[in-house]
Amino acid sequence: MADLLSVAKLAGVSRATAARAFSNPELVRALTREKVLKAAEQLSFRPNKVAQQLRSQSTQMIGVMVPSLDNPVFAEQLQAMEVTARASGYSLIVTTSEYDASQESEIVEEMLRQRVDGLVLTVADADNSAVLNKLLYEHPPCLLVYNPPGQSGFPSIGVDNLAAGADATHHLIEQGHTRISMVAGPLLQSDRARQRYAGYCQAMAAHDLIPRPLVEMPRHTQANLACLTPELEGEYHPSAVICTNDLLAISLIGELQRAGFAVPNDLSVMGFDGIALGRHLYPSLCTIEQPRAAIGQAAIHTLLSMINGEMPNPAPLPHVLRSGESVGAPAITPSLSITP
Repeated sequence: MADLLSVAKLAGVSRATAARAFSNPELVRALTREKVLKAAEQLSFRPNKVAQQLRSQSTQMIGVMVPSLDNPVFAEQLQAMEVTARASGYSLIVTTSEYDASQESEIVEEMLRQRVDGLVLTVADADNSAVLNKLLYEHPPCLLVYNPPGQSGFPSIGVDNLAAGADATHHLIEQGHTRISMVAGPLLQSDRARQRYAGYCQAMAAHDLIPRPLVEMPRHTQANLACLTPELEGEYHPSAVICTNDLLAISLIGELQRAGFAVPNDLSVMGFDGIALGRHLYPSLCTIEQPRAAIGQAAIHTLLSMINGEMPNPAPLPHVLRSGESVGAPAITPSLSITP
């Protein structure tokens, strides 16, 4: 395998100049740099990145923790992050917590051992997080994504979940719905869902309507109709439900249709996230759309500014309401029943 000295000899420069062409190319004349790179290509030489990192005390790597890769929301965020990071000479180390707060500390500790230059995290509950409390003490550059800013002490990139939850509720009320429920995964595993539920409660109260207790599903992205059945069979059954993410809404629509319900004639269903899949279903999903790519791009730009010593205070990014066939005017029916 060729070494740096061989490259320097072939290019007709000193070893120091050849090394500088790789580590600080802006300090080497263009013609000389071209000779070094051409020699390296001819000899199939690759510079030792680990050695460069040891000298610079920078790995040019960013540690990223998301709850899951099953949800397109996180996949789209990561794609935008990877492209933006690569343009700045950085790579990503990506891990998943599977919505398990007990794993977060171990995951972050492993990334810190790999000497990442900074962290981009989505945790279960930013205001009650053991790993964030530890990071506040150790002070590595750290940024939250999707978590509400709250009292964590870390900057956060995402939408205003409370306002978005309220906007979803207002939209249903404008369609004529007054009996609206909200469905979520395990609430203790998502501070985003709690904020969206708080927005729902605010909107209901603003219209002198009574908010209903949140219906929790055992899993974040998979509906279990049995959890909603008591409400659906009650005298004052809901005419519309808001799900705290799109995959949960899509799953719920399937469960409802298999049980004999028509969406939206019997029950309107609204999502939250705006993933592309929701457009291609029938009925197409009405949802609150988050700017997933913009969130990923902003996360990298913000973290890099933190690595450079700045203290950013990012504002929430805008959300929009995406109309869809899963929401319609409430039907006048005395009751709903589950098809056996």
